[in-house]
Amino acid sequence: MVRIKPFAGIRPPKEFAQEVASRPYDVLSSQEAKAEAGEKSLLHIIKPEIDFEPVADEHDEKVYAKAVENFKKWRSNGWLVKDSKERYYIYAQTMGRRTQYGLVACCHFEDYLSGKIKKHELTRKEKEDDRMAHVRAQNANLEPVFFAYPAVPELDAIVAGVVQGAPEYDFMADDGFSHKFWVVTDNDVNARITRLFEAIPALYVADGHHRTAAAARVGEEKKTANPNHTGSEEYCYFLSVIFPDTQLDIMDYNRVVKDLNGLTPEQLLERLEKSFIVEDKGGYEYRPVARHNFSMYLAGRWYSFTSRLETYNEEDPVGALDVTILSRLVLDDILNIKDLRVDKRVDFVGGIRGLGELKRRVDSGEMAVAFALYPVSMKQLMHIADTGNIMPPKTTWFEPKLRSGLVIHELGR
Repeated sequence: MVRIKPFAGIRPPKEFAQEVASRPYDVLSSQEAKAEAGEKSLLHIIKPEIDFEPVADEHDEKVYAKAVENFKKWRSNGWLVKDSKERYYIYAQTMGRRTQYGLVACCHFEDYLSGKIKKHELTRKEKEDDRMAHVRAQNANLEPVFFAYPAVPELDAIVAGVVQGAPEYDFMADDGFSHKFWVVTDNDVNARITRLFEAIPALYVADGHHRTAAAARVGEEKKTANPNHTGSEEYCYFLSVIFPDTQLDIMDYNRVVKDLNGLTPEQLLERLEKSFIVEDKGGYEYRPVARHNFSMYLAGRWYSFTSRLETYNEEDPVGALDVTILSRLVLDDILNIKDLRVDKRVDFVGGIRGLGELKRRVDSGEMAVAFALYPVSMKQLMHIADTGNIMPPKTTWFEPKLRSGLVIHELGR
């Protein structure tokens, strides 16, 4: 049902893997990337504006040219080397006591266009255009997208067998997360993986909607430009890491707001009482304990507030999401925030930063109020994607993030 294939990856020799590997382009500002990038870091290729003094506009043509120059330099220096054979790879990430094992593979762009690779978020054309420019310039997918698939016991068993061997890469990153990487060298195992995915009805974009959309658009461009297109060309495929849904956890994605829309804290609490059951938790740091239960930090105090039954319809997969309830009944109705994608009064804080970050931003005076949400489940995400619905912006936060630079996919001609 879905098409994947092994590929001859471009990747660092074992001794350079940790130095080359970097955090993804979209979790670092240019200044942060400049401070973080070592000599061999992939950040010089995926955020090449850092090589200019002062840091250049990331959309400047000279920046795209610098990315190409650096990619060539990394290969000529032997910091990135292309494998001689097409293989699948296994990529394991450990965060605390939890390890997730992903299959590194190439997915077909037409599966995204036809809906077999399912999305749950809208994308913005300007961000797609930026990613397309990088892919076009390099003729390669430098960073993978993060997909999920409905777990298959035989695939779990295959992966478990591969990871019994010694990993090609094994290192602890500065963020405290462990990263391991294996090459699947057995031809029969590689072939079996391909056949097993043919029976999987769909893949789900977990993280990387813009990269996925950009990769599909590049594939479509190359198809149009090739009068002898067959559908099996290397450019039809793009780099992904695909995890079984049973191994993934989604973290909370929280909101902070700069002002109370002219209300006092007491008036805000009074307005909340109309749609929620509100409890004052005082100085006790409160985290939501179930769906439809929220946390709020306001004027030095924590509050629990729970949706009243009549305020949502559990049969509506999007309407029953906590992000939708909060957006509709609090951010919109009370605080007059109409569009989360453009309103500068609201900001978003990934759950990896903890509730302490919400408290800090309010206590500092930067923000007036913070809201914490109960995390969305993989079951909810997949159901929304299956029904063709779209989640509100900034609904899901996945950790750990995929490291970039462990392997790169070249598109060919």
